[in-house]
Amino acid sequence: MRYESLLNEANKYLYIYEKQLPANIKGLQGENVIWINKNISTRAEKLSTLVEEMGHYHTSYGNILDQSDIRNRKQELRARQWGYEKIFPLESIIQAHKAGIKNKYELAEFIGVTEEFIEESLKRYIEKFGVSVHYKKFTICFEPLGVVEWFEDSF
Repeated sequence: MRYESLLNEANKYLYIYEKQLPANIKGLQGENVIWINKNISTRAEKLSTLVEEMGHYHTSYGNILDQSDIRNRKQELRARQWGYEKIFPLESIIQAHKAGIKNKYELAEFIGVTEEFIEESLKRYIEKFGVSVHYKKFTICFEPLGVVEWFEDSF
């Protein structure tokens, strides 16, 4: 999914603004509004930021800026997880495999996000499923990243 597509989807229920924010803040969400730092230079980074902020809209409540509070860190994790599954679901790994994608750089380009987003997503999938998961007629290995297609579903 590209930035413009996600922006159009989000604009159905949120107001999205690109605004100059402090350099250490990529995005913020509150009261049905998302602010994306205008100084973000790439569409991939904007997409990665927008989907995380949408995750906050869907999963978070209150002010969670104080990340020393465990409750806030849990909400941050839930928002990121929402974003990973929205932009980089297991199905997209299969699609990338079918498209001949060979490495994480190409995968990030294919999905339209940063390599960091891919890395963090894969870490989350390992936490959730272990090093591999059977999905439809495929086995997706997260470490090392790869896909095995089975002739028949034997699971």
